[in-house]
Amino acid sequence: MQEFIAINEQRAEFYWWMSSLFATELTQQDLDNYHGGDMDNYYSVLAMTEELKAPIAEFRDALSKLKLREDAQLELSADFCGLFLSTPKSGALPYASMYIGTTGLLNDKPAQEMAAWMNQYGIAQRKDFNEPFDHLAVQLDFMGNLVILANKEESEEKQEAMMQEQLRFLDTMLVPWLGHFQKSVNDFDRFGFYKAAANLLAAFVALDVAFLKGE
Repeated sequence: MQEFIAINEQRAEFYWWMSSLFATELTQQDLDNYHGGDMDNYYSVLAMTEELKAPIAEFRDALSKLKLREDAQLELSADFCGLFLSTPKSGALPYASMYIGTTGLLNDKPAQEMAAWMNQYGIAQRKDFNEPFDHLAVQLDFMGNLVILANKEESEEKQEAMMQEQLRFLDTMLVPWLGHFQKSVNDFDRFGFYKAAANLLAAFVALDVAFLKGE
């Protein structure tokens, strides 16, 4: 039971970290934390998993290059805006609707489906984050909360049911468009920090799906 709780806490922590990374521009304090010893230990722990070794190495390399970048925080903010606050022709918009919607517009069916998930579990969007429900950061934050809900169940049957809900969420809400988003970030991120983050996220989600399937 303790191991079950610990694993879920680690999974939720990763989803929440990635949610914050893709939610808004990173501050200087964020970057200082990313370069700090605690996070470095965290990267080392993640890299102990074979499937994450290469993506973590890529992310660490991007962080090293960031240290050498003049006005790194300002430049990274510009990267964020150019990638995630632009148009589909010049950036990687972080909304499911842009990839698997039917209209090519924001707030398409994926946003409505996401609203239904949030309503079902009583998990609200952060008040300070005023974005459509199918924003990547919203989905990742929700997944972290869904993971923690399993820890609050007292019977193994209910825990397993909640784990299956996590799998259903990933399979229906995140996986169908994450690869398209990842490709767009890879295509448009010239510096490579967000490209490395997207590649790490995709690798972790693939690993998590396999974990939830018992593979």
